[in-house]
Amino acid sequence: MAVEAHELRAGEEFLVDSDILERPQYSALRDMFQRLRKNRMAFLSLIIIIGLLLSTILAPWVTPFGRDEPDFAQTREGPNAIHWFGTDKLGRDVFTRIVYGGQVSLGVAFIGSITALVIGVFYGSVSGYAGGRVDDLMMRFVDLMYGFPTLLFIIMLMLVIPPNATNAKALTGMFLGLGLVSWLGIARLVRGQFLSLREKEYVEAAQALGASPLRIIFRHILPNSLGPIIVWLMLQIPGLIMTESTLSFIGLGVKPPTPSWGSMLAEGWRAMRTSPWLAVAPAGAIALTMLVFNFFGDGLRDALDPTMRGRD
Repeated sequence: MAVEAHELRAGEEFLVDSDILERPQYSALRDMFQRLRKNRMAFLSLIIIIGLLLSTILAPWVTPFGRDEPDFAQTREGPNAIHWFGTDKLGRDVFTRIVYGGQVSLGVAFIGSITALVIGVFYGSVSGYAGGRVDDLMMRFVDLMYGFPTLLFIIMLMLVIPPNATNAKALTGMFLGLGLVSWLGIARLVRGQFLSLREKEYVEAAQALGASPLRIIFRHILPNSLGPIIVWLMLQIPGLIMTESTLSFIGLGVKPPTPSWGSMLAEGWRAMRTSPWLAVAPAGAIALTMLVFNFFGDGLRDALDPTMRGRD
């Protein structure tokens, strides 16, 4: 009887263990993607963003026309079956130039955002982890920077670049200018995250085990702050697209004939009465891109919300 009871208990334990193993294991990444997919607007925005990025990367294969290919027999033709967005004053296909202009506008936004992300994360990490007087001094510098008009700073920096400079130098100056003024928000965000997370038990345990500050920052605190950082990055891109378009609109962006959405809008608004598609097309591209990034950023923020994990 003892042997049978032992075998029965062993069998019961085996059944319990197998039941546990058959349960679906929780995955934060999978849960985030499922909740993002349920948000139809955010998921549709993600698909549009992927389409925009692929079209700009594969521009030579997306459009049948060259970027600067003129056709003087079809100048300022309205939208038709061949030229979907019409043609400009030189007969160039507007759709083609919109696609190529996305390389400049999206490239500036992404590289500027990543530059600001690197600077802001480093600055905020040091400030939040150090705390005390170091934190006070670093945040006062951030407050001082906030008081300076960011767009004016970028314009002043772009004016330093010679008028005959190449587009590479103009883009480099734009990257530098946007990166130097756009990191303030993420620095404050990361600093707040670090002030909260550095008091957690796992951080204190790592400190007790003799872990270096850099290891604690990059191994324990920063990974737990990735959610807000990623959301900030997605919401920062539309603002930089607008900033780049503004600079190109006033003539401080890339030089012709290289297109960008802002420079195309500057050319098109002068012919609004006779050729409205020249302004509507780049304005629509700017508006659509900003909308989908904002919708996706909002959906991603909800998907990464820790209070929503595990909920249907």
